[in-house]
Amino acid sequence: MINFGIELLAFAAPTQPGQEPPPFWVNMVPLVLLMVMLYVIMIRPQQKKAREHNDLLSRLKIGDKIVTTGGIVGTVVSLKDKNVAIRSADTKMEILKSAISDVTEKNPS
Repeated sequence: MINFGIELLAFAAPTQPGQEPPPFWVNMVPLVLLMVMLYVIMIRPQQKKAREHNDLLSRLKIGDKIVTTGGIVGTVVSLKDKNVAIRSADTKMEILKSAISDVTEKNPS
């Protein structure tokens, strides 16, 4: 990406003898546009996804069926600040809330 920015700046028209060089801000326009594109394409969607995941974790209730990032499917048994106890088949496990990737079925009550 850095090389691409340098190449964009290299495309500027050379000054003729006796002509003033363009103002400094004219050379900064491509760089600013590149940074805006980077924010819109990469950073903003990532922030939106993180916000949605935090909302998912805040709405988590006992009885919800979840899937962890490791692929374990279970039902929420108890909730704590950072931990969640789940039951999967005949096993009871305690996992971090951040390890929950999706809620497959909400508890109706």
